[in-house]
Amino acid sequence: MTLEQTGKYEVRAENDSKLVVQSAIEFQPDLILLDVIMPEMDGGDVAIALRANPALGKVPIVFLTAAMVKSEVDERGGVMGGYPFLAKPASTEEIVRFIDRNLNRTQVVE
Repeated sequence: MTLEQTGKYEVRAENDSKLVVQSAIEFQPDLILLDVIMPEMDGGDVAIALRANPALGKVPIVFLTAAMVKSEVDERGGVMGGYPFLAKPASTEEIVRFIDRNLNRTQVVE
């Protein structure tokens, strides 16, 4: 809700990891924001499933998670497993900057 209230984004949330791929196909997002900790499958497995789908393979995926602390993310240059990471808690302004910085990225960060 907070992201939609900025007026910059249309957001669709999916909390069931088994439904993420189908929801993303239906929604056609410009960017996918994932948490690491999800029921059934973790965010890394969800990212693999998203990348494997031809309709979603080039959609930027970024992680926003409490599973890592900011110092851990910063030590790795904000990238883990080839994906940009932002640690929670993060302000709305930080999240917006993070999304905007990654919105047009079409490949995994090296």
